[in-house]
Amino acid sequence: MDVATKPLRLAAALLAVGLGAPLVTPASAVTPAAAQPLSPDYRTRAAEDEVVYFLLPDRFANGDPRNDTGGLSGDRLATGFDPTSKAFYNGGDLKGVLDHLDYIQGLGATAIWLAPVFKNKPVQGEPGQESAGYHGYWITDFTDIDPHFGTRAEFKALVDAAHARGMKVYMDIVANHTADIIRYKECPKNDCAYRSKADFPASRRGGVAGEAINPGFGGEEVETAENFAKLIRPDYAYTPYVPPQEAHAKVPDWLNDPIYYHNRGNSTYRGESATFGDFAGLDDLMTENPKVVQGFIDIYGAWIDAYHVDGFRIDTVKHVNEGFWRVFVPAILARAKADGVPNFHIFGEVFDPDPAFLAHWTKSAGLPAVLDFGFQAAVRDVVAEGKPPSRFEHLFAADVDFAEGEAGARRLPTFLSNHDMGRFALFIRRAQPKASDDDILRRLILAEAMSFFLRGQPVIYYGDEQGFVGRGDDQEARQSMFASQVAAYNQQALIGTSATTASDSYHPDHPLYRAIRTLADVRAAHVALRRGSQQILAAAETPGLLALWRESGGEGALVVFNTADAPISARIAVPYSVTHLTSALGACPKAVDAPGSVFVTVPPLGYLVCTSSAKSP
Repeated sequence: MDVATKPLRLAAALLAVGLGAPLVTPASAVTPAAAQPLSPDYRTRAAEDEVVYFLLPDRFANGDPRNDTGGLSGDRLATGFDPTSKAFYNGGDLKGVLDHLDYIQGLGATAIWLAPVFKNKPVQGEPGQESAGYHGYWITDFTDIDPHFGTRAEFKALVDAAHARGMKVYMDIVANHTADIIRYKECPKNDCAYRSKADFPASRRGGVAGEAINPGFGGEEVETAENFAKLIRPDYAYTPYVPPQEAHAKVPDWLNDPIYYHNRGNSTYRGESATFGDFAGLDDLMTENPKVVQGFIDIYGAWIDAYHVDGFRIDTVKHVNEGFWRVFVPAILARAKADGVPNFHIFGEVFDPDPAFLAHWTKSAGLPAVLDFGFQAAVRDVVAEGKPPSRFEHLFAADVDFAEGEAGARRLPTFLSNHDMGRFALFIRRAQPKASDDDILRRLILAEAMSFFLRGQPVIYYGDEQGFVGRGDDQEARQSMFASQVAAYNQQALIGTSATTASDSYHPDHPLYRAIRTLADVRAAHVALRRGSQQILAAAETPGLLALWRESGGEGALVVFNTADAPISARIAVPYSVTHLTSALGACPKAVDAPGSVFVTVPPLGYLVCTSSAKSP
């Protein structure tokens, strides 16, 4: 089967089982019927209105090959550039993103989330274990664009062009750590184990029996300038130093002083080390120090001042003390409002599927939203693993725990895949080893429909719309959209096409791209699907029915999913005021059978979206 015809044949096959509408409905066929359709003015839109496209600039598009080496010379260990390696820069840049805004907006995305674009340490790692900062999380200069990605002028051009289209731009920021610059004299191989505060308090050099240092320091918990002025020496656990050749590697220059870091060795990601340890060897900032807090308010506030970006995704939130966020977040929101960005969106990465733990960070730390790892886990359980839809009852019951309750939960960015965990297609392939590509495609579209029509703000991970699968997490899930030279990527079969990553992957006729576009159009047309309150009407204890009622702005929506591989027919209780339903997607009944009851039939791995002007009690 050739590349050109396979997507069309797949779409035809899916049409036969009742999933054709999400795959083949053109955008022009979706008629807005909501009381509050999506505003084209990005400045007036609330966070829950957006559809976010998340990409790594290095892996999305190479708009200017002249910056591939970042202006450096030498081999890959000097420049960080090796387009044949998944661990090094492959050549993507900001101009490439700018050149493909039509593609991103054509998918239905209204906001772009860029992985960090700040200047990184090009290469780090011990001999034989080197890799590059292509991902953006090894920052040295927080005030400039990484030259592998382009220039500040090119970043401005991208933001301005997105805004001209009515799209938002979210920056990915880091406050927990910097690149690995600081070394410890005790560990020549840079493999220092974590040393606890109990065994190595800041009041003693080298342990509780050591030399008294830092007299009067009251501990990191006393987050005042007066207290931290008494922290003079950073050598209480290890003896940190900065190699002379990197003495001024970090910008702003205050970041080069070890006194602003915890210097306790590598985190175990549990207990106190989750906050005080070096994340995978990266220099862990002492974010309890008010100097560090104000320093990052100044750094990131300046990016809002200069470019009027629309939001921040914050990396490694749970590895930073909560007091930092309680000061940082309101200061940044105030800065954005003063700069004319009233709906500035902040969402943090709290890598944990427990909704109670996620909610904690919105209440105790004051984050407006967090990435919804709980949602991802639930969809993975139900759609990939084949567990019952009743799994969602536990997830959504915790919505009241978030700051602002269920309204706060509606701001949570929901996602299926990401650059750390891996791609949803792989989760399905692993859980369903005998599943055909067509079956995987159906499950992928069903999962996307859940992301778009259940509460939250859907995030699309770049490449998912082109059937990327990968073989694992991290580097295994970071394929290039432009023609790749990485053999390990190009050997992988994709879903929905016979093409590979050896050629460019910007195909608007791919069945996943077309399906997502339709989902986005329907969501944009109906306020109940974007901002609506949510009530579970039915959730089966075996694979099958999940039905919900959503409501906002005078509009109600009945959303029904079938997670089974056979059709289902069922009666669903709806508000008594509902007498007629209008189909937004799928074969909805036009009228109720009796007040409070409607009969639906849903195809295998399918879904319906039916709207009504009636309100629930």
